[in-house]
Amino acid sequence: MSVAGSSVWAVSAVHVKRAFRFRFYPTDAQAAELLRTFGCVRLVYNRALAARSEAWTAHGERLGYGATSAMLTAWKRTEELSFLTEVSSVPLQQALRHLQSAFTNFWQRRANHPRFKSKKRSRDSAEYTRSAFRYRDGRLTLAKMAGPLDIAWSRPLPEGAAPSTVTVSRDAADRWFVSMLCDDPSVRPLPAVDTAVGLDLGVTSLVTLSTGEKIPNPGHERGARKRLARAQRALARKAQGSANREKARRKVARIHAQIADRRRDHLHKLTTRLVRENQTVVIEDLTVRSLLRNRKLSRAVADCAWSELRAMLVYKCAWYGRELITVDRWFPSSRLCGGCETVRASLPLNVRDWTCDCGAVHDRDVNAARNILAAGPAAAACGDGVGPQRSTPGGQSSMKQEVVPPPRSRAAARSRD
Repeated sequence: MSVAGSSVWAVSAVHVKRAFRFRFYPTDAQAAELLRTFGCVRLVYNRALAARSEAWTAHGERLGYGATSAMLTAWKRTEELSFLTEVSSVPLQQALRHLQSAFTNFWQRRANHPRFKSKKRSRDSAEYTRSAFRYRDGRLTLAKMAGPLDIAWSRPLPEGAAPSTVTVSRDAADRWFVSMLCDDPSVRPLPAVDTAVGLDLGVTSLVTLSTGEKIPNPGHERGARKRLARAQRALARKAQGSANREKARRKVARIHAQIADRRRDHLHKLTTRLVRENQTVVIEDLTVRSLLRNRKLSRAVADCAWSELRAMLVYKCAWYGRELITVDRWFPSSRLCGGCETVRASLPLNVRDWTCDCGAVHDRDVNAARNILAAGPAAAACGDGVGPQRSTPGGQSSMKQEVVPPPRSRAAARSRD
């Protein structure tokens, strides 16, 4: 993948690594083995994190993967942790590698300090490399298991593809998933087209295109709100630690999972269509985290999943050879008249249509999408990135920069004065 001008994403390689996720139904023996593996992975991760944190606090020493791997070998030899030998060693080693990656991201200021995994709140998962699984004729068998997993193949793997890693996970709704990472030769740049589109994200209309088309917001969470509230009230009435409370908790989790699945399916279809139909896609750099602090809009904004939509556009444009350009978040796309380029002083959210002094009548969302499209080339020239803009030349964004004359030498200044 190559980047041109920091804000244009394109693909240079034909083959990409792609994860294919399927649901499977384990037997009682397989479920018990996987649950033991999840617990051991969580234990090893937490112990290694505690050891690394203690070494840094006490001696200012940075322990790496090699040191924690030696600790794991020593732990297995103790009577207290001898049960670690009963599960496959590969997921335990992968947990240490994941911890090393988390610390690397922390040291390079890309993420916060790693946190301990929780049995109740963290996601149960275990990663297996090629030495710990066997994949033959569409049958996947993990280490320490006698038979293959009963996988619901919703779609075939690419022809001739062999998984390099396999990740097994269980979500809060007690659903089991297996994710296979493969080389996908079918992903390649699409034929070039001469169309470009600007996108304005909203709540009533999820996406408004610069062509004037409006994609309505399905409101998946809003549609299931009554059913979710009823299930949550039933959960609140159950006694702590009881079996009935666990059943009620799973019911709430299933509703949340259904909402998330429907939302993700809709976003996949929408983003795939936009990438296939347009050579260039221009979006606005919204600060979703700040918008979620608005208590009146936070629930509706969260239901839109703008961050997930943008993330899909990023990697799909990279896969299929399209350009993705972001316009600065301070660009007045809604208040700018597309005809005379006059910027209106204010435009409340309840004003959906407005008339400029030049006589032009604007639909708020359509006008914003067209202004975003028009500002795309300038944003690409200024080098605004696809990710959140953390630093800019001169401390200002491209939309706020002022023209500063170049510094003159003293001799030139005296001659001119």
